[in-house]
Amino acid sequence: MKAKAWNPYIAGSLTGVLLILSVLVAGQYFGASTTFARTAAKLEAAVGVDTSRMAYFTDKGGKYGPESLPNWQALFVVGIALGGLAASLASGTFKIQRVPPMWAARFGDRPFWRNLTAFAGGTLLIFGARMAGGCPSGHGLSGLAQLAVSGFVALAFFFAGGWVSAKLLYRD
Repeated sequence: MKAKAWNPYIAGSLTGVLLILSVLVAGQYFGASTTFARTAAKLEAAVGVDTSRMAYFTDKGGKYGPESLPNWQALFVVGIALGGLAASLASGTFKIQRVPPMWAARFGDRPFWRNLTAFAGGTLLIFGARMAGGCPSGHGLSGLAQLAVSGFVALAFFFAGGWVSAKLLYRD
């Protein structure tokens, strides 16, 4: 039996409801990229590296450092992973695989290469998100919810970048 994916209109509506609840309950809009910098700062502090004066690891003049974990944003990131797992289990699409079929068809079945490129891509994305002052969920979803021009511009470029990347990687 073929698994049924979630209806995108329902999933999008639920995301909107979640954003509203996030603002009402926590007083915070969606965002995730700062959590990664905070976590890196906390890990570095654990081994004796002081990142308190490095702009990349702080936000708003050093207001957020490793001591600010856990917080709502870290829980949001954990919730994304757990929510994705729950959704895939509920829809019957969950499966463990060494390399995704689309990747294997284009680049071959080499888990090390796939993991290395995924790690490198994730590293580039998180640096880019920090340089831009936010990630797609922060600029795109939360920016659009506030009708911010920057949200519309950012989301247009996220989609354009995703389209170009898909064309370069998969060509079809």
